[in-house]
Amino acid sequence: MIATRAKPTRAVPTTRSQQVAADISALLRARNPLLWVVTREEARVEQHLVETAASAGYAAYTWDAAQGPRTAAGEELRGVGSNDPADMLSAIAARSATGAERAIWIMRDLAPWLRDMPGAVPLRMLRNLARSLPGTPRERAQAIIVLSAAGELPPELSTCATVIEWPLPDRAEIAEILDASVEALPEDSRSSALPKPARDAAIDATVGLSGEEAQACYAKSLVLSRKIVPATVAAEKKRVIARERVLEWHDPIPAGLDAVGGLENLKAWLTARAAAYSPRARAYGLPAPRGALLVGISGCGKSLTAKAVATAWGVPLLRLDLGALKSKFVGESEGNLRRALRVIEAIGRCVVWLDEVEKALQGATSGSADGGVSADALGAVLSWMQERVGESFVIATANDVEALPPEFLRKGRFDEVWWVDLPNEAERAAILIAALRNYNRGDAGVNHIKVAAACDRFTGAEIAAIVPDAMFAAFADGGREITTLDLMNAADNVAPLADTAAEKIDRLRKWAKGRARFAGRSAENNGDREPRRGRKIDI
Repeated sequence: MIATRAKPTRAVPTTRSQQVAADISALLRARNPLLWVVTREEARVEQHLVETAASAGYAAYTWDAAQGPRTAAGEELRGVGSNDPADMLSAIAARSATGAERAIWIMRDLAPWLRDMPGAVPLRMLRNLARSLPGTPRERAQAIIVLSAAGELPPELSTCATVIEWPLPDRAEIAEILDASVEALPEDSRSSALPKPARDAAIDATVGLSGEEAQACYAKSLVLSRKIVPATVAAEKKRVIARERVLEWHDPIPAGLDAVGGLENLKAWLTARAAAYSPRARAYGLPAPRGALLVGISGCGKSLTAKAVATAWGVPLLRLDLGALKSKFVGESEGNLRRALRVIEAIGRCVVWLDEVEKALQGATSGSADGGVSADALGAVLSWMQERVGESFVIATANDVEALPPEFLRKGRFDEVWWVDLPNEAERAAILIAALRNYNRGDAGVNHIKVAAACDRFTGAEIAAIVPDAMFAAFADGGREITTLDLMNAADNVAPLADTAAEKIDRLRKWAKGRARFAGRSAENNGDREPRRGRKIDI
């Protein structure tokens, strides 16, 4: 009986970085000569690349414009090239021809040297190497890995370079960084620095950051409190995301869905979806909710709901402003959007708020002269919404649904499309109570029903606005508490949007019937009210 040698088993990649590293290992074994890795985390990515090179049978060397060629351990590599990129590329070509060891060259600063006229020679040398290296005998194979913070490579390299976007660290990698931060402390301080119940919260607080940023957040918390405080880490994370300028971090309103008056159908639906994030729901196989599109009359609570649901679910609120991502430089707008979407995917559980989305996408449907930037943004957002696998929940709001492209409304982009109409009388009373509470006037002796009746055909924003108007009047009258009469007098001075834009609102209501769910319990009847009319008097 002939014994057969067992094939070596490879460890199954568990993190996103390990999956990308396994892909690079396969590309190296397939003799791909030029890889363009998009990342801003040199240290973390280089560690993975050195391990990958070893698994594929390559030695690993680095090069930068300041130090020249170095070993993976950082030692100077004498007699091989210099800090000049053309000289270094010539040395790599010579090593592939003279029978030196198999090696990958991690080029940190090569990308800037390939631009404009000064980069013509290094660019041509790199293209020549990309043509010749695949045919080099196996024992002296060479490969070049260019590290770049931007994904835009010279068009001359588009057919010979493989572009790889390195992902941000996932939860497993963040956990390793957290454990390493705690292990660096004196042994007697480790248990108090990270109590076991706070570990998951500390990991959640930094998901979406780079490895170095996460490490810095943990270090700051240790310096300030001598322990990992998730709230301190989350505050630092807010500053880091604000620095990126591709997403806006919003503080959710403290009262949560209680701050939203009316919209009972929508609030009940959102409350039910919160259970999908529980461990029990994951074990059951319940899919994470994808999002909701809120369309309707301006000032009726769409944006307020987006801020409130983040509080109710206990997750971060990120505003994605598609208009702010646009840039005058070619390709930068698309790059900003891709970076924002990558951060959202890395953060995982969060609420993404697209406010007045019809204005941001207007150029994609009306033939805007922006060089196709709006159309590209629409395509990228639609693809991401359809294919994303993260736990982010998208709330998009629109005042004019007729301006949205039809493909944006297709089932699968959102779980549900909601119509937000003018509040009925009960909802107006609830909105008034919430507004009074917001201005610390919750105990004021106000007849909510009477004021709600006087605010017929008001939007939620118009109802909330009469509270400070009444407070000004009461303060001018000796600083007394506001009364029902103060609120009714303030309401008399309001010209409701429902009267000034009646034709547009009627048109939107007709669209909503059969196409959207009603956010309020009695919203179906809101269109049957008579317009507000002034009193007819004899003069």
